[in-house]
Amino acid sequence: MALSSYRMHKIYIAATMNYGLGSDDPEELAYYNKIRKEMDDMKKQPINKGISFNWDTPTGMDK
Repeated sequence: MALSSYRMHKIYIAATMNYGLGSDDPEELAYYNKIRKEMDDMKKQPINKGISFNWDTPTGMDK
């Protein structure tokens, strides 16, 4: 049985708010764990803030 969009949204909210799922359905648990893993992966990536400047001008652009 596929998850309804309503149930997917409820699981997404629970995962992002760091709440427990409260369900033993394997399909719901798999979706919850998928969302939690994606969030953990995003936390590990560095955040680049501000404007990056490239001081190396390509050849031909400095004329």
